[in-house]
Amino acid sequence: MCRQSATPCLTKSPTPDQRSLSQLTARLTALPDPRGRRGRRHHLVSILLTACAAVLAGSKSYAAIGQWARSAPQHTLARLGTRTTTIFNLRIPPSTATLRRVIIAVCPGGLADLLGATPAGTAAVAVDGKTARGSRTETADAVHLLSALTSDGQVISQLPVPDKTTEVTAFAALLSPFDLTGTVVTADALHTTREQARHIVTDKQAHYFLVVKANQPTLHAVLRNLPWSRCREVAYDRTCGHGRRETRSARALTITDLDLGFPFAVQAVKILRHRTGRKTGRTTRQTIYAITDLDSRQARPAALGKIARSQWGIEAVHHVRDVTFSEDASKVRTGHGPANMATFRNLAINTLRTAGYTNVAAGLRETSYEPFTRPLDLLKLP
Repeated sequence: MCRQSATPCLTKSPTPDQRSLSQLTARLTALPDPRGRRGRRHHLVSILLTACAAVLAGSKSYAAIGQWARSAPQHTLARLGTRTTTIFNLRIPPSTATLRRVIIAVCPGGLADLLGATPAGTAAVAVDGKTARGSRTETADAVHLLSALTSDGQVISQLPVPDKTTEVTAFAALLSPFDLTGTVVTADALHTTREQARHIVTDKQAHYFLVVKANQPTLHAVLRNLPWSRCREVAYDRTCGHGRRETRSARALTITDLDLGFPFAVQAVKILRHRTGRKTGRTTRQTIYAITDLDSRQARPAALGKIARSQWGIEAVHHVRDVTFSEDASKVRTGHGPANMATFRNLAINTLRTAGYTNVAAGLRETSYEPFTRPLDLLKLP
């Protein structure tokens, strides 16, 4: 069993060299075929490329992916590498049943690693989980996926959280294949534990920025009662969007002399968020506390506020998957299907953002105008 799932996995984690290959086709060759040798008609890579292109063209289900493949012209199928038959070299697309059979069986962690972005050069990596609500059945809970993103919103990888466990158990496994030396790892209050902090600093040679809430009552009380009014430096940040104006202020205090018993903790951070609805005029206020092993020379309040925003950015990706790709409404439930379909959606989001689209929904619409050429061009398929 490898790190990728709660069930016996199909492959070991892809190597850094395999993940760093520039061509998507070359990266996918690292995945072994989950099917038996007998009866194979379509190459695994062509099946996965078909799914990638179809989702980027707007497909949200197995049936939609299969319909896109059936409608694809010969030049598109040639770029996808689908099989040929007869003396006329006619390209044959994989059927909906074949696509479904492969997607529910292929290794979810290996696929996510190979289709994800690289963390190299990013200032921060945000970790958070999301439940695929539509995957719930009468006998099983919905699949819960733990994801890691770069500070600019690119999904690095994701893992299904094993049944009857929490995100905490999958945290180390999610980050294990990646070199995070010098990177700041951010996470919500669920991961604010001494073990996670030690793992980030000692094992990954990285830094942490962890939110503190009521699940750590003693630590939360200490941070709340710190002399925040004595802070000499306050960083302000203002944004407008989503029908509201938001103002954030960030303060930081050194806490090395408090002996909190939390490993490597150097600074405490307090962030105040004021949101005002443009239509209603209603203002809400939220106070967030966090701790970090970064000292004041490494991160001033302005930098700490930016790091905090990178953690909140992961919610934007989850929102896009729910609203634009209708992930919560998807009834994909069998095997690794929920995790792998989420990976294809992550790839679509990464690809569109790399292409310069700030609005993923607008990018999908523009791609759908040329559904059999534009997705392949964005994926840089020859």
